[in-house]
Amino acid sequence: MTVPPPQDGPAPKPTQRVVVTSPRTRAPRARRPYSGTREINEQSELGAVYMRTLIRAQRRLGLSVCLVVCGSLSVLPLLFSIEPDLGRARVLGLGLPWFLLCVATFPMLLLAGWFYVRQAERSEREFAELVERP
Repeated sequence: MTVPPPQDGPAPKPTQRVVVTSPRTRAPRARRPYSGTREINEQSELGAVYMRTLIRAQRRLGLSVCLVVCGSLSVLPLLFSIEPDLGRARVLGLGLPWFLLCVATFPMLLLAGWFYVRQAERSEREFAELVERP
């Protein structure tokens, strides 16, 4: 163990810690006069805006998922009409068009349904947090 050499002059003062806070941090939060659920139940203008927002988000999600699924399925006939040799290809003993329509379509539909439910529940959770916020 080594001993530090003696210092010339007075020993340095320990630094003092200063905590800077806003006076508002300790003050209680002002509550809204009405909660969002009360606005919705009373069918006020603000409650109508809340509901329109939720419905618009749900509608946009549903149309987007439907557009992607229907768009990807509607490309198949176009693809087989442009390239007729693809229609004669075989996969697992089935013709490629039948394989895509009968086998590959169902996992895509299940994935689209899972995605829709997940996003719709997330949207509803965010809406509930918005409405219930104090």
